[in-house]
Amino acid sequence: MSAQTFDKAIGIRGGYSAGFEYRFYTDDANSYKFLLATRDDGIQLHAMKEFHEYDLFTFSEQLSLFYGLGVHFGYEQWDKHYVQNNTSWYEERTALLAGVDAVVGVEYLFYEVPLSIGFEVKPYVDVLGRDFFDLELFDFAFTIKYHF
Repeated sequence: MSAQTFDKAIGIRGGYSAGFEYRFYTDDANSYKFLLATRDDGIQLHAMKEFHEYDLFTFSEQLSLFYGLGVHFGYEQWDKHYVQNNTSWYEERTALLAGVDAVVGVEYLFYEVPLSIGFEVKPYVDVLGRDFFDLELFDFAFTIKYHF
């Protein structure tokens, strides 16, 4: 594949962890992604190192595979239900959140315009938060990015 004519991308991610992302490429096969996402009534910042494979799909050089690892931190909120003396109420709770992410996906880059669409899954493990250990394997998302 010929060299890229861009080295940055901004976009949106629609899924369980939905938000805005910024990616910058260090070369054709490596990039770093920062995702500001919302989930569980909170906000998380994800930082990931990604690797790109362009020659896996012989039917289209515009379709690429990417995968990577990273970390996230932020907070989450939830309502805790209390019952006492025949009275019931909810109190809002907040907890700091931190964990580890993985990502794998495919992305189609349009040559006519500097846009790409993608589909990815981003499993993660929260090691701090409401639960000490929370594993989510199926954080699927669609993405659209503008490359510049």
